[in-house]
Amino acid sequence: MKSSMPSSSALVMAAIVLASTTFLAAHAQSFCASDGQPEPVALLERFISADCETCWADGKAPRAGERELALDWVLPSVKGDDAPLSAVASRDALQRLEALGAAPVTASWSRKTAIPRQTGSLRVAHGLPLGDYLGTSIELKPVPRTPKAHSWTAWLAMVETLPAGTENSPVERNLVRNVLQTNWSKHKQLLNKEQIRFFEARSMRLAEGVNPTRIRVVGWVEDEKGRVVKAAQSRCAATAG
Repeated sequence: MKSSMPSSSALVMAAIVLASTTFLAAHAQSFCASDGQPEPVALLERFISADCETCWADGKAPRAGERELALDWVLPSVKGDDAPLSAVASRDALQRLEALGAAPVTASWSRKTAIPRQTGSLRVAHGLPLGDYLGTSIELKPVPRTPKAHSWTAWLAMVETLPAGTENSPVERNLVRNVLQTNWSKHKQLLNKEQIRFFEARSMRLAEGVNPTRIRVVGWVEDEKGRVVKAAQSRCAATAG
């Protein structure tokens, strides 16, 4: 039986990646962060079953409007590797569908959520790939003021942005490749005179077959009722070569 504990080399790799991410956040390098990007006014989530190859090429696929953020989730099939879209299917899509309380998807389904204007800012960022890992971070500040100490859920998705026309898709796709989900609560914050913030930095593994030059991160925060209160996406400058 193989041990479930990570090897020492894997731990060293993760530490290096996290260190590079912290450095990125500290120096506010906007080319791989959400800095300067318009704040999204809506989150459009498109779900496709790995069985439905025609759904990917459907000309009637919902399109994101101006300042709207689109995410594409491919759901695993009971056919496993025999499903047409199995190579890009992810169990994270099932987790997201469950979190939304949605019914199982046999073909395609979409959901658009308006994001109300609120004070504060959400920042997402990532470094350059290091081996099979990418250092990522998400930060909300200041923490929303509420009468009681509530909990928020932060989602950070590593997406591969595919131009329209890729594999006959009529729309640009932000294909979800990996997901980090974490809970934030004021109970976990130290009480001091400094501005309270929520911050998380993690290393995320690159999915097999992903094109690193098309990778970026998308993040959003939901309140205790599951309502999206903030969203952000990174933009990376093109690299030479």
